[in-house]
Amino acid sequence: MRLVVVAVGRIKDKALRAVIDDYLGRIQHYVRCDEIETSDARALGGAVPKQNLVVALEVHGEAHSSPAFAKRLERWTSQGKGNVAFLIGGADGIPPAVSKSANVRLSLSPMTLPHRLARVVLFEQLYRALTILRGEPYARES
Repeated sequence: MRLVVVAVGRIKDKALRAVIDDYLGRIQHYVRCDEIETSDARALGGAVPKQNLVVALEVHGEAHSSPAFAKRLERWTSQGKGNVAFLIGGADGIPPAVSKSANVRLSLSPMTLPHRLARVVLFEQLYRALTILRGEPYARES
C-alpha cells in the first residue's frame, strides 16, 4: 500500500512545512506515503503515479466524518495494488478534465480552504484514519 499526495505549489511557510513533515513522518510509520509538488494545476494529472486510485479534493466532493473516512481509506487501499493518490489543486482548484478522471471527489470541508492549509488538514486526517483503523488512542473517536 502506498499513499501519495499530489499538490500544486510548494509550501514555503516554515511553520506549515514543519507540521506537514511531522504528519508525513507519523504516517510513514504505518504505510509508504509520498508528497509530490507540481508547478501548476495542469501538471496534477500527469504527476499521479500509475495504478493509483485517484481522489480529487474538492469543496463539492463527498464529505465524511473521520471514522467514515478511515473506513473509506481502508476500502480504497484494499482495491487493486492498494495505491491511493490525493490531488490538491491551487488557487483555481483542480482542472475539470483532471477532476472528471478522478475515481472519487472528496471534500475536507464545505468551506473553501487555502490549498496549503488543505494539505495540512489532509495529512492530519490521513494520520488520524490510520490510527482509527489500528484502534490507537490518538483519534479518541468513539
